[in-house]
Amino acid sequence: MWLPLVTGYCAQSYGRSFWLWFALGCCFPIVSFFVLFGLIYRDERNPGNQLLEEARRILAEAETHEVEPFGE
Repeated sequence: MWLPLVTGYCAQSYGRSFWLWFALGCCFPIVSFFVLFGLIYRDERNPGNQLLEEARRILAEAETHEVEPFGE
């Protein structure tokens, strides 16, 4: 029963439906686990997603630095 839970949790953490992947994990435990990780890998290797993550990292870093007003 732990594999459907892990599959559902991983799916939810990457923006996919927990209940759909939990049900798939119950019906096809090993297959759904590897299919989900294949989809996650494909999304992570997408150049658009890589640029988006880099932009988020830069924005988060910029928000942590305080900027003093100009001329003071």
